[in-house]
Amino acid sequence: MFNGAMNDTGPAAGWFACYTRGRHEKRAAAVLEERGFEVFLPLLVRTSQWKDRRKQISEPAFPSYVFCRAALAQLHEILAVPGIASVVRAGNRPVLVAEEDIENVRRLIRALEGGAEVPSPTPYLGAGQKVEIIDGPFAGIRAVVVEQHKRRRVLVGLEAIGQAMELDVDVSSLRVLDAEEPE
Repeated sequence: MFNGAMNDTGPAAGWFACYTRGRHEKRAAAVLEERGFEVFLPLLVRTSQWKDRRKQISEPAFPSYVFCRAALAQLHEILAVPGIASVVRAGNRPVLVAEEDIENVRRLIRALEGGAEVPSPTPYLGAGQKVEIIDGPFAGIRAVVVEQHKRRRVLVGLEAIGQAMELDVDVSSLRVLDAEEPE
């Protein structure tokens, strides 16, 4: 999804992923647009069932994220918008989201509007990412992702002796470990 950290000589404007407070995506997007920014908030229409009725509601495809095109010098304006908590960073540098990734998400949303089955949001897991298995017979095991398929192949092993076993685990059974969590 990301094409790297932005440096001081980066482009005049690019897409940034803005992390919002919970359920503040629509309001933050509206305020950003009012302030003249180009905003992308991918929404999915879902049917919600209450006791007495069903209703179509629009929910963010990526909860707590709004995408905004801006120049690096404008990030302070974005962070001043109510509901925006931060801009995604790599270290202390804001990260640009590739234009191609934004276009891919736009295509996905259009396909879903055309009647394609709505997938459940899942965390992006890359090779080398540390995870914990949270469901099933392997619950509690911490592992490293080695391959991506419909299921995730994870490596469980003892680094000290250089031995491991591979398991195929459904992505819904994995929790991404924070960098500061002990293994």
